Amino acid sequence: MSLKSLLHWSYIFPLLSLAYYFFGVVDDNAWLATLGSLLLISSVLAAVHHAEVVAHKVGEPFGTIILAIAITVLEVGLIVSLMVAGGKETSTLARDTVFAAVMLILNGILGACLLVGGLKFKEQFFARTSGNMALISLVAIVVMTLILPNYTTTELSATFSKAQLIFFSVSSLVIYSTFLMVQTVRHRNYFLPENDDEPHAEPPTNVESILSLIFLLICLGVVVVMAKSLSPTIESVVHNLGAPQALVGVIIAAVVLLPEGMAAIKAARRNQFQTSLNLALGSAIASIGLTIPCVAVVSIIYEMPLVLGLDIKSMVLLALSLYTVMLSLSRGKTNILYGVVLLVNLLAYIFTVIVP
Repeated sequence: MSLKSLLHWSYIFPLLSLAYYFFGVVDDNAWLATLGSLLLISSVLAAVHHAEVVAHKVGEPFGTIILAIAITVLEVGLIVSLMVAGGKETSTLARDTVFAAVMLILNGILGACLLVGGLKFKEQFFARTSGNMALISLVAIVVMTLILPNYTTTELSATFSKAQLIFFSVSSLVIYSTFLMVQTVRHRNYFLPENDDEPHAEPPTNVESILSLIFLLICLGVVVVMAKSLSPTIESVVHNLGAPQALVGVIIAAVVLLPEGMAAIKAARRNQFQTSLNLALGSAIASIGLTIPCVAVVSIIYEMPLVLGLDIKSMVLLALSLYTVMLSLSRGKTNILYGVVLLVNLLAYIFTVIVP
Protein backbone atom coordinates (compact mmCIF):
# COMPACT_ATOMS: atom_id res chain seq x y z
CA MET A 1 0.00 0.00 0.00
CA SER A 2 1.16 3.55 -0.75
CA LEU A 3 1.78 6.22 1.89
CA LYS A 4 -1.16 8.18 0.50
CA SER A 5 -3.46 5.23 1.18
CA LEU A 6 -2.23 4.97 4.77
CA LEU A 7 -2.98 8.68 5.30
CA HIS A 8 -6.66 8.10 4.48
CA TRP A 9 -9.06 9.68 7.01
CA SER A 10 -10.40 6.24 7.98
CA TYR A 11 -6.98 5.36 9.43
CA ILE A 12 -6.13 8.74 10.97
CA PHE A 13 -9.29 9.54 12.95
CA PRO A 14 -9.50 6.23 14.86
CA LEU A 15 -5.87 6.71 15.96
CA LEU A 16 -6.64 10.29 17.04
CA SER A 17 -9.62 8.95 18.99
CA LEU A 18 -7.41 6.39 20.72
CA ALA A 19 -4.95 9.14 21.64
CA TYR A 20 -7.82 11.24 23.02
CA TYR A 21 -8.95 8.32 25.20
CA PHE A 22 -5.61 6.96 26.44
CA PHE A 23 -4.09 10.35 27.25
CA GLY A 24 -6.91 10.88 29.70
CA VAL A 25 -8.39 14.04 28.23
CA VAL A 26 -10.82 15.57 30.72
CA ASP A 27 -14.40 15.20 29.52
CA ASP A 28 -16.13 17.56 31.97
CA ASN A 29 -14.99 20.49 29.84
CA ALA A 30 -17.72 21.29 27.30
CA TRP A 31 -15.29 21.92 24.44
CA LEU A 32 -13.30 18.75 25.12
CA ALA A 33 -16.51 16.74 25.40
CA THR A 34 -17.62 18.14 22.05
CA LEU A 35 -14.26 17.18 20.55
CA GLY A 36 -14.66 13.68 21.97
CA SER A 37 -18.14 13.41 20.44
CA LEU A 38 -16.82 14.46 17.03
CA LEU A 39 -14.00 11.91 17.25
CA LEU A 40 -16.55 9.28 18.26
CA ILE A 41 -18.66 10.05 15.18
CA SER A 42 -15.57 9.95 12.95
CA SER A 43 -14.72 6.50 14.34
CA VAL A 44 -18.24 5.29 13.54
CA LEU A 45 -17.88 6.50 9.94
CA ALA A 46 -14.46 4.85 9.70
CA ALA A 47 -15.92 1.57 11.01
CA VAL A 48 -18.56 1.64 8.27
CA HIS A 49 -15.89 2.28 5.63
CA HIS A 50 -13.67 -0.61 6.79
CA ALA A 51 -16.67 -2.92 7.14
CA GLU A 52 -17.56 -2.24 3.51
CA VAL A 53 -13.99 -3.01 2.42
CA VAL A 54 -14.02 -6.33 4.29
CA ALA A 55 -17.50 -7.17 2.98
CA HIS A 56 -16.38 -6.46 -0.59
CA LYS A 57 -13.48 -8.85 -0.14
CA VAL A 58 -15.27 -11.79 1.53
CA GLY A 59 -18.68 -11.31 -0.11
CA GLU A 60 -22.15 -11.69 1.35
CA PRO A 61 -23.40 -12.72 3.79
CA PHE A 62 -19.98 -13.05 5.46
CA GLY A 63 -19.34 -9.30 5.40
CA THR A 64 -22.46 -8.50 7.38
CA ILE A 65 -21.76 -11.34 9.80
CA ILE A 66 -18.27 -10.01 10.53
CA LEU A 67 -19.64 -6.57 11.39
CA ALA A 68 -22.52 -7.97 13.47
CA ILE A 69 -20.35 -10.32 15.54
CA ALA A 70 -17.56 -7.77 16.01
CA ILE A 71 -19.94 -5.16 17.39
CA THR A 72 -21.71 -7.73 19.57
CA VAL A 73 -18.42 -8.92 21.08
CA LEU A 74 -17.50 -5.35 21.94
CA GLU A 75 -20.98 -4.70 23.30
CA VAL A 76 -20.57 -7.74 25.54
CA GLY A 77 -17.20 -6.43 26.69
CA LEU A 78 -18.75 -3.10 27.66
CA ILE A 79 -21.63 -4.72 29.56
CA VAL A 80 -19.37 -7.20 31.37
CA SER A 81 -16.88 -4.50 32.41
CA LEU A 82 -19.70 -2.33 33.80
CA MET A 83 -21.25 -5.33 35.58
CA VAL A 84 -17.99 -6.28 37.28
CA ALA A 85 -17.29 -2.66 38.27
CA GLY A 86 -20.84 -1.91 39.43
CA GLY A 87 -21.59 -5.13 41.32
CA LYS A 88 -25.14 -5.81 42.47
CA GLU A 89 -26.36 -2.38 41.37
CA THR A 90 -26.02 -3.46 37.73
CA SER A 91 -28.33 -6.49 37.96
CA THR A 92 -30.64 -5.09 35.24
CA LEU A 93 -27.89 -3.63 33.01
CA ALA A 94 -27.68 -6.59 30.62
CA ARG A 95 -31.46 -6.79 30.24
CA ASP A 96 -31.85 -3.05 29.64
CA THR A 97 -28.98 -2.91 27.15
CA VAL A 98 -30.06 -5.96 25.17
CA PHE A 99 -33.69 -4.80 25.11
CA ALA A 100 -32.64 -1.33 23.93
CA ALA A 101 -30.43 -2.86 21.23
CA VAL A 102 -33.23 -5.12 19.96
CA MET A 103 -35.76 -2.26 19.90
CA LEU A 104 -33.33 0.09 18.15
CA ILE A 105 -32.44 -2.53 15.55
CA LEU A 106 -35.99 -3.70 14.80
CA ASN A 107 -37.65 -0.29 14.78
CA GLY A 108 -34.81 2.15 14.15
CA ILE A 109 -32.35 0.49 11.76
CA LEU A 110 -34.88 -1.66 9.92
CA GLY A 111 -37.45 1.15 9.87
CA ALA A 112 -34.93 3.65 8.49
CA CYS A 113 -33.88 1.17 5.78
CA LEU A 114 -37.51 0.61 4.76
CA LEU A 115 -38.17 4.36 4.68
CA VAL A 116 -35.02 5.26 2.73
CA GLY A 117 -35.49 2.41 0.27
CA GLY A 118 -39.18 3.20 -0.15
CA LEU A 119 -38.53 6.88 -0.84
CA LYS A 120 -35.91 6.12 -3.48
CA PHE A 121 -37.20 2.93 -5.14
CA LYS A 122 -40.90 2.72 -4.03
CA GLU A 123 -40.55 -1.06 -3.59
CA GLN A 124 -37.57 -3.24 -2.77
CA PHE A 125 -37.42 -7.01 -2.95
CA PHE A 126 -35.74 -9.62 -0.76
CA ALA A 127 -35.86 -13.34 -0.04
CA ARG A 128 -38.87 -13.78 2.25
CA THR A 129 -37.44 -17.09 3.53
CA SER A 130 -34.37 -15.33 4.93
CA GLY A 131 -36.53 -12.95 6.94
CA ASN A 132 -38.66 -15.82 8.27
CA MET A 133 -35.59 -17.78 9.37
CA ALA A 134 -34.12 -14.80 11.18
CA LEU A 135 -37.41 -13.85 12.86
CA ILE A 136 -38.07 -17.42 14.06
CA SER A 137 -34.62 -17.50 15.67
CA LEU A 138 -35.00 -14.02 17.18
CA VAL A 139 -38.48 -14.62 18.62
CA ALA A 140 -37.43 -17.91 20.25
CA ILE A 141 -34.40 -16.36 21.95
CA VAL A 142 -36.29 -13.21 23.01
CA VAL A 143 -39.16 -15.13 24.61
CA MET A 144 -36.86 -17.58 26.44
CA THR A 145 -34.49 -14.95 27.82
CA LEU A 146 -36.52 -11.75 28.33
CA ILE A 147 -40.11 -12.93 28.94
CA LEU A 148 -39.97 -16.45 30.41
CA PRO A 149 -38.02 -15.31 33.56
CA ASN A 150 -41.18 -13.49 34.67
CA TYR A 151 -43.11 -16.77 34.81
CA THR A 152 -40.67 -19.28 36.30
CA THR A 153 -41.22 -20.08 39.98
CA THR A 154 -37.89 -21.47 41.19
CA GLU A 155 -36.45 -18.03 41.94
CA LEU A 156 -37.82 -14.55 42.51
CA SER A 157 -39.74 -12.80 39.77
CA ALA A 158 -37.79 -11.83 36.63
CA THR A 159 -34.78 -14.03 37.48
CA PHE A 160 -33.57 -17.50 36.55
CA SER A 161 -32.09 -20.07 38.87
CA LYS A 162 -28.52 -21.16 38.11
CA ALA A 163 -29.69 -24.31 36.31
CA GLN A 164 -32.27 -22.36 34.30
CA LEU A 165 -29.71 -19.70 33.39
CA ILE A 166 -27.30 -22.35 32.08
CA PHE A 167 -30.02 -24.17 30.13
CA PHE A 168 -31.41 -21.08 28.38
CA SER A 169 -27.94 -19.68 27.71
CA VAL A 170 -26.97 -22.91 25.95
CA SER A 171 -30.30 -22.87 24.11
CA SER A 172 -29.59 -19.35 22.84
CA LEU A 173 -26.15 -20.39 21.62
CA VAL A 174 -27.57 -23.46 19.86
CA ILE A 175 -30.19 -21.37 18.04
CA TYR A 176 -27.70 -18.68 17.03
CA SER A 177 -25.08 -21.21 15.90
CA THR A 178 -27.66 -23.07 13.80
CA PHE A 179 -28.87 -19.82 12.24
CA LEU A 180 -25.28 -18.89 11.42
CA MET A 181 -24.68 -22.29 9.78
CA VAL A 182 -27.86 -21.95 7.72
CA GLN A 183 -26.95 -18.39 6.72
CA THR A 184 -23.40 -19.19 5.61
CA VAL A 185 -23.51 -22.80 4.39
CA ARG A 186 -26.72 -24.77 4.04
CA HIS A 187 -29.02 -22.04 2.66
CA ARG A 188 -26.58 -19.26 1.89
CA ASN A 189 -28.42 -18.42 -1.36
CA TYR A 190 -31.42 -17.14 0.64
CA PHE A 191 -29.25 -14.36 2.11
CA LEU A 192 -27.51 -13.17 -1.05
CA PRO A 193 -28.58 -9.77 -2.49
CA GLU A 194 -30.27 -9.97 -5.87
CA ASN A 195 -30.19 -6.29 -6.85
CA ASP A 196 -27.02 -4.31 -7.25
CA ASP A 197 -27.36 -1.01 -9.08
CA GLU A 198 -23.85 0.16 -8.20
CA PRO A 199 -20.89 -0.40 -10.54
CA HIS A 200 -18.56 -3.10 -9.27
CA ALA A 201 -15.15 -1.82 -8.17
CA GLU A 202 -12.03 -3.92 -8.11
CA PRO A 203 -11.89 -6.02 -4.94
CA PRO A 204 -9.32 -4.84 -2.37
CA THR A 205 -5.98 -6.59 -2.09
CA ASN A 206 -5.24 -9.03 0.72
CA VAL A 207 -3.12 -6.42 2.52
CA GLU A 208 -5.88 -3.80 2.28
CA SER A 209 -8.47 -6.29 3.50
CA ILE A 210 -6.40 -7.40 6.50
CA LEU A 211 -5.62 -3.79 7.40
CA SER A 212 -9.29 -2.86 7.12
CA LEU A 213 -10.26 -5.81 9.33
CA ILE A 214 -7.74 -4.68 11.96
CA PHE A 215 -8.97 -1.09 11.81
CA LEU A 216 -12.58 -2.25 11.90
CA LEU A 217 -11.88 -3.89 15.26
CA ILE A 218 -9.96 -0.78 16.39
CA CYS A 219 -12.83 1.50 15.36
CA LEU A 220 -15.42 -0.63 17.13
CA GLY A 221 -13.26 -0.72 20.24
CA VAL A 222 -12.90 3.06 20.10
CA VAL A 223 -16.67 3.45 19.80
CA VAL A 224 -17.25 1.33 22.90
CA VAL A 225 -14.53 2.82 25.14
CA MET A 226 -15.36 6.39 24.16
CA ALA A 227 -19.06 5.77 24.67
CA LYS A 228 -18.13 4.50 28.13
CA SER A 229 -15.85 7.49 28.84
CA LEU A 230 -18.47 9.96 27.64
CA SER A 231 -21.26 8.26 29.61
CA PRO A 232 -20.76 10.52 32.72
CA THR A 233 -21.34 13.53 30.47
CA ILE A 234 -24.41 11.87 28.97
CA GLU A 235 -25.68 10.98 32.45
CA SER A 236 -25.19 14.59 33.54
CA VAL A 237 -27.17 15.89 30.56
CA VAL A 238 -29.95 13.34 31.14
CA HIS A 239 -30.07 14.25 34.85
CA ASN A 240 -30.23 17.97 34.07
CA LEU A 241 -33.13 17.33 31.70
CA GLY A 242 -34.95 15.44 34.43
CA ALA A 243 -35.19 12.27 32.32
CA PRO A 244 -35.03 8.72 33.79
CA GLN A 245 -31.67 7.00 34.09
CA ALA A 246 -32.81 4.30 31.63
CA LEU A 247 -32.39 6.83 28.83
CA VAL A 248 -28.60 6.64 29.28
CA GLY A 249 -28.63 2.97 28.25
CA VAL A 250 -30.67 3.80 25.16
CA ILE A 251 -28.23 6.55 24.13
CA ILE A 252 -25.14 4.35 24.64
CA ALA A 253 -26.78 1.44 22.77
CA ALA A 254 -27.58 3.83 19.91
CA VAL A 255 -23.96 4.97 19.71
CA VAL A 256 -22.64 1.39 19.71
CA LEU A 257 -25.11 0.41 16.97
CA LEU A 258 -24.31 3.39 14.73
CA PRO A 259 -21.83 1.50 12.49
CA GLU A 260 -24.37 -1.24 11.76
CA GLY A 261 -27.16 1.26 11.26
CA MET A 262 -25.23 3.41 8.81
CA ALA A 263 -24.01 0.38 6.85
CA ALA A 264 -27.57 -0.98 6.61
CA ILE A 265 -29.00 2.36 5.44
CA LYS A 266 -26.27 2.75 2.82
CA ALA A 267 -27.11 -0.73 1.50
CA ALA A 268 -30.81 0.24 1.26
CA ARG A 269 -29.86 3.34 -0.73
CA ARG A 270 -28.03 1.05 -3.18
CA ASN A 271 -31.20 -1.03 -3.60
CA GLN A 272 -29.63 -3.91 -1.65
CA PHE A 273 -32.34 -4.37 0.96
CA GLN A 274 -31.32 -8.00 1.44
CA THR A 275 -27.99 -6.78 2.81
CA SER A 276 -29.83 -4.32 5.07
CA LEU A 277 -32.03 -7.14 6.31
CA ASN A 278 -29.03 -9.40 6.94
CA LEU A 279 -27.38 -6.64 8.98
CA ALA A 280 -30.46 -5.68 10.99
CA LEU A 281 -31.90 -9.08 11.91
CA GLY A 282 -28.49 -10.77 12.07
CA SER A 283 -27.30 -8.10 14.51
CA ALA A 284 -30.43 -8.45 16.65
CA ILE A 285 -29.96 -12.23 16.92
CA ALA A 286 -26.24 -11.88 17.66
CA SER A 287 -26.87 -9.12 20.19
CA ILE A 288 -29.18 -11.21 22.35
CA GLY A 289 -27.99 -14.72 21.42
CA LEU A 290 -24.37 -14.01 22.37
CA THR A 291 -24.78 -11.36 25.07
CA ILE A 292 -27.08 -13.31 27.40
CA PRO A 293 -24.80 -16.41 27.60
CA CYS A 294 -21.75 -14.20 28.24
CA VAL A 295 -23.35 -12.20 31.04
CA ALA A 296 -24.75 -15.44 32.45
CA VAL A 297 -21.20 -16.78 32.80
CA VAL A 298 -20.11 -13.56 34.55
CA SER A 299 -23.15 -13.70 36.82
CA ILE A 300 -22.41 -17.29 37.84
CA ILE A 301 -18.66 -16.77 38.34
CA TYR A 302 -19.02 -13.59 40.41
CA GLU A 303 -22.30 -14.73 42.04
CA MET A 304 -24.02 -11.55 40.90
CA PRO A 305 -27.81 -11.21 40.60
CA LEU A 306 -29.03 -11.06 37.02
CA VAL A 307 -32.51 -9.72 36.31
CA LEU A 308 -33.65 -10.62 32.78
CA GLY A 309 -37.46 -10.42 32.82
CA LEU A 310 -39.02 -7.32 31.22
CA ASP A 311 -41.84 -5.34 32.78
CA ILE A 312 -45.33 -5.37 31.24
CA LYS A 313 -44.88 -2.12 29.32
CA SER A 314 -41.64 -3.35 27.73
CA MET A 315 -43.18 -6.71 26.81
CA VAL A 316 -46.09 -4.95 25.07
CA LEU A 317 -43.71 -2.73 23.08
CA LEU A 318 -41.51 -5.70 22.21
CA ALA A 319 -44.52 -7.73 21.03
CA LEU A 320 -45.72 -4.77 18.94
CA SER A 321 -42.30 -4.40 17.33
CA LEU A 322 -41.91 -8.08 16.51
CA TYR A 323 -45.45 -8.35 15.14
CA THR A 324 -44.98 -5.23 12.98
CA VAL A 325 -41.68 -6.53 11.59
CA MET A 326 -43.26 -9.92 10.82
CA LEU A 327 -46.07 -8.29 8.85
CA SER A 328 -43.66 -5.90 7.11
CA LEU A 329 -41.50 -8.77 5.86
CA SER A 330 -44.29 -11.24 5.08
CA ARG A 331 -44.63 -10.42 1.36
CA GLY A 332 -41.00 -10.32 0.20
CA LYS A 333 -41.23 -6.67 -0.86
CA THR A 334 -41.26 -3.39 1.00
CA ASN A 335 -42.82 0.05 0.83
CA ILE A 336 -42.63 3.33 2.69
CA LEU A 337 -45.55 2.61 5.07
CA TYR A 338 -43.69 -0.20 6.85
CA GLY A 339 -40.76 2.10 7.56
CA VAL A 340 -42.96 4.89 8.91
CA VAL A 341 -44.85 2.53 11.26
CA LEU A 342 -41.61 1.04 12.63
CA LEU A 343 -40.08 4.47 13.21
CA VAL A 344 -43.24 5.57 15.04
CA ASN A 345 -42.88 2.42 17.19
CA LEU A 346 -39.33 3.53 17.95
CA LEU A 347 -40.49 7.00 18.97
CA ALA A 348 -43.15 5.42 21.19
CA TYR A 349 -40.47 3.29 22.88
CA ILE A 350 -38.14 6.23 23.48
CA PHE A 351 -41.02 8.44 24.64
CA THR A 352 -42.16 5.86 27.19
CA VAL A 353 -38.58 5.58 28.45
CA ILE A 354 -38.54 9.34 29.05
CA VAL A 355 -42.16 9.52 30.25
CA PRO A 356 -42.80 6.08 31.79
